[in-house]
Amino acid sequence: MVVFESTVYPGVTEDICGPILEQVSGLKCGEDFFLGYSPERINPGDREHTIDRITKVVSGQTPEVLDRVADLYGAITTGGVFRASSIKAAEAAKVIENAQRDINIAFMNEITQIFSKMDLSVWDVLAASNTKWNFLPFTPGLVGGHCIGVDPYYLSARAEALGHDPQVILAGRGVNDGMAQWVAGQLHAKRGHKPGSVLVLGLTFKENVPDLRNSKVADVIAGLQTLGHTVTVHDPHADAAEAHHEYGLTLSDDAFEQTYDLVFLAVPHQYYLAAGADRIAALVADGGTLADLKGVLGHQADWKL
Repeated sequence: MVVFESTVYPGVTEDICGPILEQVSGLKCGEDFFLGYSPERINPGDREHTIDRITKVVSGQTPEVLDRVADLYGAITTGGVFRASSIKAAEAAKVIENAQRDINIAFMNEITQIFSKMDLSVWDVLAASNTKWNFLPFTPGLVGGHCIGVDPYYLSARAEALGHDPQVILAGRGVNDGMAQWVAGQLHAKRGHKPGSVLVLGLTFKENVPDLRNSKVADVIAGLQTLGHTVTVHDPHADAAEAHHEYGLTLSDDAFEQTYDLVFLAVPHQYYLAAGADRIAALVADGGTLADLKGVLGHQADWKL
């Protein structure tokens, strides 16, 4: 049995991977070897929904293979297994899980941009909306990483190949891909459209993880640099060599030893939360701006979404 876990559009396991395995092995798929699919559902940094606790979606090329795949994954999780009706159904389930999250965050990002024109903080709006029992608790932000910002393109590409225009999926991607430049523009405007010294706190694609893949914070930094700002970057979790290789950025070890015209808390690592809002605010020069992407600094922040 060969069981795939990568996120793909429906059909990849059987229509692409199986034939490739046949070609390189000289074996016959469905006779000499069999295919299964069980999508990875690990959320980086999430210590609650670990692989030994979550429900595993499983599928197999035949009923007998499905039984074996179910037994295999059922042995490693207390969350049980869900037997998908087919390999394609299991592939589709995973790709729409990620696309759904991407679309919902895109809505949050779009209303953030709308409310900014009304001098409304989206966090204040969400505090009220979240009191309704069926309001979905999504929040705005930079959508990076190796999953959410990438996987919807697999489904949209397949849809286009089949002659369908995936308007909602691509609209959501467009909003989220443009969010970094919008944030850079908002920060620049907050500074009166005058370049200055900027400290960006956090570079990884989400809090409390070292993963730099497809980090949209790097896009914010690039936008600020294009607008003439001098940017210092700090991140206690990121690998300095990887940051330089992937984005040409140098991580600072002594960022907390001076003050800046703009301090931007981009990724709310626990490291920064433990330091406290007062310590971060102390990094702002007289007349400077403290910016808070995720609304964790409270009244201390001069700018937040």
